[in-house]
Amino acid sequence: MIRLEIEPKNPKALVGLMEELSSHHPERSEEILAFFIMALSKKKGLIIEVEESKQSRSRRQEKYYRKWCGEFANFCGMFPDEMHEELLCRAYGSDEIETKMGLVRRPLQRSADTGIAKYAELIDVLINTAGDFGFRVPPARDDG
Repeated sequence: MIRLEIEPKNPKALVGLMEELSSHHPERSEEILAFFIMALSKKKGLIIEVEESKQSRSRRQEKYYRKWCGEFANFCGMFPDEMHEELLCRAYGSDEIETKMGLVRRPLQRSADTGIAKYAELIDVLINTAGDFGFRVPPARDDG
C-alpha cells in the first residue's frame, strides 16, 4: 500500500485528480466533488491510500464448490460446514490449537480471503479428495 499526502498548493492538479476519480466512479461523483470542495476550502489537502485490488472468487466458482462440497459431505456422512473446514485444512494447511474443549484443528487460511486462483486450488482439492474416496465430482460446465 502507498500513502500519499497531497498539499493544496496546486488546486488545478487536485481538480484534475477529482475529475479522473469521478470518471472512474460516476455513481459517486457528487460525493467525490463534495469531498474535494471541503478539502480545498479548508486548505488542508488530501491523503490518498493506494493498494492493489484483490480479485475475489467468481460467483460461479462459489456455486460449484458449495454444491459439490455439500454432496461430498453427504456421501461421507458429514455436514457441509464440516467438509468445508476439512478441505480448507487440506488445501491451505492447518494448526492444532489447544482449547478448553480439547485440541482443535484450524485452517491457516479462510476461503473468504482468497482470489480466483486460490479458490480454484480449493476446488481442485475437493475434486481430488472426493476422487480418493470414490466420489466423482463432475467437471464444471462452461455455460458461457
